[in-house]
Amino acid sequence: MQRFLAFLICLGLAFPASAQNADAPIQQVMQTHADLLAKASRKTIRVAIDALIDSGLPAAQEVLERWQNKEMWLDEETGLFVFAEEIDRDTIRIFDVGDGNDLGEVPDDGFKQLKPNSGVRGLIAAGLVKFQLIDPDATVRFTALEAISRDPDETHLPALRDVMEGETDPALSDQMTRLERLLTIEFGADDNEKIDAISYFAGDLGVDARAALNPLVATRIEVGEAVPVGAEVIRVVTPGDEALPKTEAFELLVRADLAPPLIPANEVREALIRNIDGDTVAGVQVASLDTDSARNAAFATLVEQGLAEPAATTEEIDTALGAYQFYEVFIGAPPGIAIAAQAVLSDIETSVALNQTADLALDAISLASIYFLAAIGLAITFGVMGVINMAHGEFIMMGAYTGYVVQLFVPDHTLSILLAIPLAFMVTFAAGVAMERLVIRWLYHRPLETLLATFGVSIALQQLAKNIFGTQARPLTAPGWLDGSMVINDIVSISYIRIAIFILALIFLAIFLIVMNRTRLGLEVRAVTQNPRMAASMGINPDRINMLTFGFGSGIAGIAGVAIGLYAKVTSEMGSDYIVQSFMTVVVGGVGNIWGTLLGAAMVGTMQKGIEWLNPSNTLAAQTYMILFIILFIQFRPRGIIALKGRAAEA
Repeated sequence: MQRFLAFLICLGLAFPASAQNADAPIQQVMQTHADLLAKASRKTIRVAIDALIDSGLPAAQEVLERWQNKEMWLDEETGLFVFAEEIDRDTIRIFDVGDGNDLGEVPDDGFKQLKPNSGVRGLIAAGLVKFQLIDPDATVRFTALEAISRDPDETHLPALRDVMEGETDPALSDQMTRLERLLTIEFGADDNEKIDAISYFAGDLGVDARAALNPLVATRIEVGEAVPVGAEVIRVVTPGDEALPKTEAFELLVRADLAPPLIPANEVREALIRNIDGDTVAGVQVASLDTDSARNAAFATLVEQGLAEPAATTEEIDTALGAYQFYEVFIGAPPGIAIAAQAVLSDIETSVALNQTADLALDAISLASIYFLAAIGLAITFGVMGVINMAHGEFIMMGAYTGYVVQLFVPDHTLSILLAIPLAFMVTFAAGVAMERLVIRWLYHRPLETLLATFGVSIALQQLAKNIFGTQARPLTAPGWLDGSMVINDIVSISYIRIAIFILALIFLAIFLIVMNRTRLGLEVRAVTQNPRMAASMGINPDRINMLTFGFGSGIAGIAGVAIGLYAKVTSEMGSDYIVQSFMTVVVGGVGNIWGTLLGAAMVGTMQKGIEWLNPSNTLAAQTYMILFIILFIQFRPRGIIALKGRAAEA
């Protein structure tokens, strides 16, 4: 009875396998190449994989994935392929490869698990990549290209070439072409196609291109009795040249067993110590070994006695170097490929240099716009009133803190910045008017007293800011749409915040020109600037104009503080970081002239960036050199680039 039940159970377990769909299209494709699939090898399996891919059947991708994961089995009785999951040591659950139907649990006897080796799995992976590269979803295709670029394999090259022509998205098509060229450089079948792929990257700025080409031009200096005849030799190298110091050349001889190794001085000393016999070494009194020549002579005696290894003398080194030829050869690639890569890299270096110059120019323009914003208010007060306002940096600081306070109450960063700009102007305008009424008005025509008084106000405002906000830096967060940078290529980029500051500087340049040239206030300011007594005789109140001008300049400094605070730390000392550059900008450009201030900002910004580029490790030295240059410039042009006539010129 028990045997009968066991027979029924086995029959029931075996029954599902008989329900396999032998007519499924994917099964038929697999049956066509059944022998290759059952005994897969890297040399022969590509035909079967290509047949699955070219079938266009939706199930082909799942077959490859299951096969790669060792989940495909062969029913040895029927010769059909199935998917299977191991239940326990002796039982598996099988699924139809055509529709994925669960065919039930069966003993694993009579089923053979297909276990592709690493080489076959690599070909399967390439086939799967091809499925991703022809996926209707462009995002999937992009992801596949990114995956290939991160971990390229020689099997990816034919997969890319098969799908390139059918790509409809221009951006993805360009990316595929670029990736195919990179893979050709690494995995190409012959030198000619590699050289053709290398030429594709002439002038290219991509880091990936340089990473692919640099290993191809790797060289090594070798030594021999004669220079070998052949294209592999790049040049003959003379020991003692910059490319091959004599010590390195001799080390090459030692490594090639063409000369004995040099004995360092410490080893000479140790050899002498080891062979001390009483108060002598090799018959020489120890007390007399107080010079290099005496120690070398004693060491030579030890060598003659076989008590020490011989060391090469300078004459012997020169003789040994002269007896052999040193030459440089390519080791990263055959000469033809290496020469082609070297030519393209030279072209790339030229493009890199030009783009680095463009990037440096963008940085200089960006810094100049910041200095212009910081100095424009100082140009107004200094130019019109002749007041040396050392507290101008603190008005910048007040504007930045105003932006910070606004963001505490308005969490929307875009709205908070839009509110902070006019509010910072009003706050610092009021502070400037108060300072002019309480301090400056009593010190006109007394520049030294004005400098000392405003310096005192500067210290007081810094301490007040510390008492209110503390010494910790406060955040002034830019709107999300200002995050990141505008990337032109792999070298040239500029942050959106700096672009916004540049645009803001242009806006305030336009506002200033409109106010000064199109309004009554501007007319009166210009009149007071040119001749205050004549302006007063015409009914203009110079005292009122001075007050409004000082307030207007301070208000612009507050707006500059909001802009600068978006990318710089907001602290009580932040104004001191810009006061020196602001004064330099105004003095170099021409006191009181807006166009001079603009040119001065451009000159100071460009100069600072240029010096920092020449000496990137020391920004303090860069500022010192810049100040020295400004001092020399003023010696030749004391009134600045654009000199102003009137009271400012007489100050």
